[in-house]
Amino acid sequence: MEAQAALSIKDDPEVIAHRKLLRRRNLKRSLPLYVLLLPSAILLLIFAYVPLYGLVMAFQNYSPALGVFHSPFVGMKNFIQYFHSYQFPITLKNTLVISIYSLVVNTPLPVALAILTNQMRKQGFKKVFQVISYLPHFISTMVMCGMVLIFLSPQSGLFANIFHLFGAKLPDLMSDAGSFAHVYVWSDVWQHLGWNSIIYIAALSAIDPTYYEAATMDGATAWQKIRHIDIPMIMPTVMIILIMSVGNLLNVGFEKVLLLQNPLNLAGSEIISTYVYKIGLQNFQYSLSTAIGLFNTVINVILLLAVNWISKKTTDTTLF
Repeated sequence: MEAQAALSIKDDPEVIAHRKLLRRRNLKRSLPLYVLLLPSAILLLIFAYVPLYGLVMAFQNYSPALGVFHSPFVGMKNFIQYFHSYQFPITLKNTLVISIYSLVVNTPLPVALAILTNQMRKQGFKKVFQVISYLPHFISTMVMCGMVLIFLSPQSGLFANIFHLFGAKLPDLMSDAGSFAHVYVWSDVWQHLGWNSIIYIAALSAIDPTYYEAATMDGATAWQKIRHIDIPMIMPTVMIILIMSVGNLLNVGFEKVLLLQNPLNLAGSEIISTYVYKIGLQNFQYSLSTAIGLFNTVINVILLLAVNWISKKTTDTTLF
């Protein structure tokens, strides 16, 4: 009976007319916001969704003369060619090593820096510290790579001169394939650590001060406040950032790797994105490069969905 009554109310012409009126009013009220959103939506459509038709090249033997719609279809041939090439294990291993290394280092350090900054009581020193830690983020990638090469030069670099003062010799790190991941990750930490901590500082500032007051009344130390208040309260933010980072796990910074790359460290620095660049733009193998890029994207999507599902089951924090 109740279900029938609900259906009759739902089908009532007056109810339907009232809902349509509410929708029109809401649309009219929100129209200026939709107008502001329109340019961004158009740009997103043009540069993010329209080019997706080019993914068809991954399944073709693409020829610029024939175009996307007339090039012969070859199925999974380009994917099989990449999987059987000698570069597949090298690029996949290097990409995973650098990505996982970056994830392990760049996840806890910004949290630690944010907690450290939050514990500072002298506002003047705190502001100076934050400015100093943020500044490297605004250095361009090309300039940053030039600085890294100068600092790590084994003949006249900054660290070479420091080593020389102690009677030691700095190894040529940029010529060592095994050292490339360390150089990439720790230079990235130096450049982006302060900037990455901003979101955690904002999360800490949003914590209700009554928690700290209650902890002080109970005689809690600073470490106990960090352990039992700060860390649990910002953990949802940490999980969201972690999920997003895992979703971009294979998207290692292309520009930085390419600029730091040289023939001597190629065994440790050739990653999927640099290989796609060389195959596609230097060797003109458009279909193969598209297939490799599509493989990279599919793996990222799978990782994103998997980590999001695990986070939802374990912590009730989810991205979607």
